Amino acid sequence: MRASQRARGADVDLVDALLSADERRRSSGLRFDQLRAEQKQLGKLIPKAAGEEKVTLLTRASELSTAVKAAHAEQDTAADEAEQLLRRLGNLVHPEVPVGGEDDFTVLETVGEPRDFGAEGFTPRDHLELGQLLGAIDVERAAKVSGARFYYLTGIGALLELALVNAAIAQATAAGFTPMLTPALVKSQAMEGTGFLGQAADDVYHLQDDDLYLVGTSEVALAAYHMDEIVDADRLPLRYAGFSPCFRREAGSYGKDTRGIFRVHQFDKVEMFSFVAPEEAEAEHRRLLEWEKEWLTGLGLHFQVIDVASGDLGASAARKFDCEAWIPTQGKFRELTSASNCDEFQARRLSVRMRGKGQDGGVRPLATLNGTLCAVPRTIVALLENHQQADGSVRVPEVLRPYLGGREVLEPVAR
Repeated sequence: MRASQRARGADVDLVDALLSADERRRSSGLRFDQLRAEQKQLGKLIPKAAGEEKVTLLTRASELSTAVKAAHAEQDTAADEAEQLLRRLGNLVHPEVPVGGEDDFTVLETVGEPRDFGAEGFTPRDHLELGQLLGAIDVERAAKVSGARFYYLTGIGALLELALVNAAIAQATAAGFTPMLTPALVKSQAMEGTGFLGQAADDVYHLQDDDLYLVGTSEVALAAYHMDEIVDADRLPLRYAGFSPCFRREAGSYGKDTRGIFRVHQFDKVEMFSFVAPEEAEAEHRRLLEWEKEWLTGLGLHFQVIDVASGDLGASAARKFDCEAWIPTQGKFRELTSASNCDEFQARRLSVRMRGKGQDGGVRPLATLNGTLCAVPRTIVALLENHQQADGSVRVPEVLRPYLGGREVLEPVAR
């Protein structure tokens, strides 16, 4: 765990503080048990005693009563401290994760080739210019209504979002996921249990009067769906595809992606989520990645798959694979999807357990995994820029055409 914290760039001393608190919890618990045993034994002797002996026993009983209360209080204090320290620890980093910060990822695979717009004889427009030509995106009025990093999808833009969501849900359903519409407001237990009130707390919107949190991903509501439950092993894997609005303060991103709709405060997303036996977690992680690759390939996007470095994992993930799509006007790959293996980290905090069968019939934590299938605005960015044509129109990938009334091309609203 010390090595894991070090790899994350997190506080290594936290591990020793936790061990110390846990030692105090156990030693005070042992002292409490010893004092309680003596107290019970004394309770049996007092009724049989008389005279000076009884006075001595009663004096000792009073001393024991005080000592028992003190040991119990010390045990509770140490247990509470240990629990608070434990909640500050990130998940144990998978041994194959590359160590380092945001730029220290490993490229696992590259799919497709970037378009050569020069060979086609035109300079690509960025997604915002294309969105305005198509009558699809309005950020100016959104800024008037809500401020920076908000947007309207209008006309074909709104239809494009609905097409993306329906196509993503259709793919997930075909793969065996149960479609879910999830709450966007959750209690602190759900937010903390999934690991979003630690290092990511600054990015979370909190409604103080109601003590509810706006989710940054439906992962939170899906992970907490079976909170405080025991799931029979023969029901696993449980797979859900959640659709919800997502809200992020984007703290620390001042000055980044200020143009357009790539980094915004509110967006919609289709998220895959799996509950599996811990021994199946790594295989499920690869399956989630394959479903994401299938989705992006179907959209005709050029992308790379990266193994995210330890310092960029987030508290709950033991390992994370990102799919980054090529954005022509930026000349670089940008994250579109993520697939995270959280092992037992979230399940332990949310008390989601599984009951085995036969000789393995005991109750133990299961594993949770999540994978973005479609973060709508970023996907729209990639689609518009990669499938644009010289006249400002945009080709529609075949997978989306049934959900757009058969349209093969999105045409500018005015030429």
